[in-house]
Amino acid sequence: MSPTVKEHARGRIVTDAPQYRPVRVSLSYDPAEDPQSVSFAFPSGKEWTFPREVLESGLTTPVRRGDIEVWPCGRVQAVVEFHTADGVAVVQFEAKTLRRFLRHTYAQAAAAPTA
Repeated sequence: MSPTVKEHARGRIVTDAPQYRPVRVSLSYDPAEDPQSVSFAFPSGKEWTFPREVLESGLTTPVRRGDIEVWPCGRVQAVVEFHTADGVAVVQFEAKTLRRFLRHTYAQAAAAPTA
């Protein structure tokens, strides 16, 4: 069994337009590759890897590390900003989806054999 956690999340790309654009984001965690990081990949092929603790902390208080910013948005949502030289992508997720993913990463990390 592979130690990698892979899940899909539905997000909403937030813009100044009156409507949002839905996006499917692939969330992954591979403790063999980097036990402290998670990755978010978009259909465009762009992928961000950042510390798992940023995602976890950002669900309760605003956190920024490098080109990633995460903060809670109301009671049930969270926002993740992905910064690039070309601009910023703002994606809103249901916080419970991100919490479930984090639970799965911690469970997998605990089950992973140590070297």
